[in-house]
Amino acid sequence: MSTTGIGTFTFHPLDPLKDAELLHGWVTDPKAAFWMMQDAKLQDVEREYMRIAAHEHHHAYLGLHDGEPAFLMESYDPRYVELVGLYDPEPGDVGMHFLVAPTDRPISGFTRAVITAVMDELFADPHTRRVVVEPDVSNKAVHALNEAVGFVPEREIDKPEKRALLSFCTRERFFNRHSLAARGVAV
Repeated sequence: MSTTGIGTFTFHPLDPLKDAELLHGWVTDPKAAFWMMQDAKLQDVEREYMRIAAHEHHHAYLGLHDGEPAFLMESYDPRYVELVGLYDPEPGDVGMHFLVAPTDRPISGFTRAVITAVMDELFADPHTRRVVVEPDVSNKAVHALNEAVGFVPEREIDKPEKRALLSFCTRERFFNRHSLAARGVAV
C-alpha cells in the first residue's frame, strides 16, 4: 500500500477472467497505443493475461486508487521474459510495465503518483535492487515519468515488436528522488 496526497494505492493479483473486461477497455483505448493491444478482442485480453498468470516469471496486478481499479502493473524477471539476450541482467533486476486507466476526470499528478506507487511496491521486496524498463523510444511521456522517479536511460535496443529505450532505476536512486520530491525539491 502506498499513500500520497492524491490518495491510497493498493495492488492485488490480477484475475485474468474476472478482470479481462475491465482491462479490455483500458488496453484498447486510444491513449494506450504503446500497450500494443489496440485491436485486441476480449478473448485476446483473457488469453494474454492467462498466459501471464501461468508464467513463473511474469506477474500482473490490478492497481486500486482509494479502492477503485485505476491501473495495471506487470513485473517480470528479465532473465526469462521480455529482455532475454538483449542485456546482461544483474542479481535483483525486476522488469516493469504499467498502464493507467483512461478517465474522463483526470487528476493532476495522478500518473506520477501511480508510477511512484508502482516503484514503492517493487522495492518493497528486499531482493529488488534495480527496476528495468523498455518503453518504446517514441513514448516521450513515459520517458519523462521514468526520469522523474529516477530511471536512467542506458541505450536503445531492438525488440521484436518495437525499438525500445532500455533504462534502469536503482533502489538508491529511486529513494533519493522520492525523498527529495517529498521535501519539495525539484527532481
